[in-house]
Amino acid sequence: MTAGVTGAGLLLAPAAPALAASVNWDVVAKCESGGRWHINTGNGYYGGLQFDRGTWKANGGAKYASTADKATKAEQIKIANKLYAKRGLSPWPVCGKKAGVYKKATAKPAKKAKASGKTYVIKSGDTLAKIAKRYHVKGGWRALYALNKDRLSSPSRIFPGQRIRL
Repeated sequence: MTAGVTGAGLLLAPAAPALAASVNWDVVAKCESGGRWHINTGNGYYGGLQFDRGTWKANGGAKYASTADKATKAEQIKIANKLYAKRGLSPWPVCGKKAGVYKKATAKPAKKAKASGKTYVIKSGDTLAKIAKRYHVKGGWRALYALNKDRLSSPSRIFPGQRIRL
């Protein structure tokens, strides 16, 4: 019930459109709303994934319905994937950690990566995906993470001031 909660801006998740399809939104919805995609309990959160109005609208949900509970399951998942691409599962801090949230069949291993010899200092608002795109890192954020596993505890835990290999 926390899709609308914003973080402090220091814990960043990789923008991962390729991974978005690998999230099992039914598992998240079962935890958030009992799997009821059209729920409105009056608590300020709506739909199966419990979006607040601001988050729903900020991620394009208003083109489907005024609140998530009035949208279809597929429309709610489209908006969840957009939000996930920006923030990972951080908007669902409890339900995003449930067993079975990631579908194993669609997860792809990172390609072997070769460092360019260049480094980059992480700034506030950066994600590994944004950095990989900006610097044309072959293999995207997964390759960037593979290059920096010794420096990063997780691809979703990067902090301003950290220095990574490109």
